[in-house]
Amino acid sequence: MVTLDLKAVTTPVGVLRILAVVLTCISFSLVASVFHTTESFWTYCMFTWCFCFCVTILIIVLEFTSLSAKLPISWNDFTAAFAMLASLMVLVASIVYPRFYACQLCGRQIGASVTSWLCWIIYLSEVIFTRAKPGEISGFLSTVPGLLKVLEAFVACIIFICLDYTGYALFAGLKWCVAVYSICFIFAILVIIFTICRLLTLFPAPFDKVLIVCNVLAVLMYATAAVIWPLYSFRNRSRPSICDLPNVVCGWDLSIVVTIMTYLNLIAYIVDTVYSFRLVFFVSRT
Repeated sequence: MVTLDLKAVTTPVGVLRILAVVLTCISFSLVASVFHTTESFWTYCMFTWCFCFCVTILIIVLEFTSLSAKLPISWNDFTAAFAMLASLMVLVASIVYPRFYACQLCGRQIGASVTSWLCWIIYLSEVIFTRAKPGEISGFLSTVPGLLKVLEAFVACIIFICLDYTGYALFAGLKWCVAVYSICFIFAILVIIFTICRLLTLFPAPFDKVLIVCNVLAVLMYATAAVIWPLYSFRNRSRPSICDLPNVVCGWDLSIVVTIMTYLNLIAYIVDTVYSFRLVFFVSRT
């Protein structure tokens, strides 16, 4: 029997989700009313707004009808992971869309950009509201290490999107970097999936210890990529003049994006490792 739960739409988090639905709907409606293209960046932005719109509505409906409690997943972990993922996806869309598709006289494109930025603020607020406080019993993905796992996986996705234009296949060193991104991404995704599906008991060793070991290995691997990627990508190479043309996808610029994302993920894994060490070896003993 379905039981309606008004708290799903009256609590601060519920109100934020309703606002997110409205803003994402406005964003993709304005963009769709201008023109359609198959360019990857435009497709990413449209997918982001539509995806966040649909999943947020699904979350509202499931919580409003109390069906979320009957699902065989960790609902708190799922909603926390989605809020973090949505905030990252919308942030990138809010940067990319006005960069490539807006102009001073493009009213609807500017409107879509503004609503996208507002939507990012909404999802970020949800992350802040749902993040587990110190001492609070909650799902792993609503803690700092859990949110960092979502960040690490998303940053790796940004790197993968940029790789096609970088010519990484020409150098063995760059291939190693791609292997680093892939291995760490796979582990982060497995942690997220196992947590949401409540499968952590299947790990052959204590989950927190496994997490620390993998984080340390990820830090070491990303440290090598942080040195090798810029070394091979920019050695004896200057920025091509074609990169100065408007709305041109420049491989040299995307190599810079990959470099920045590599350092960002390296910092994320370092923070993740330090925080996990603190939780396991210090907080757990007190």
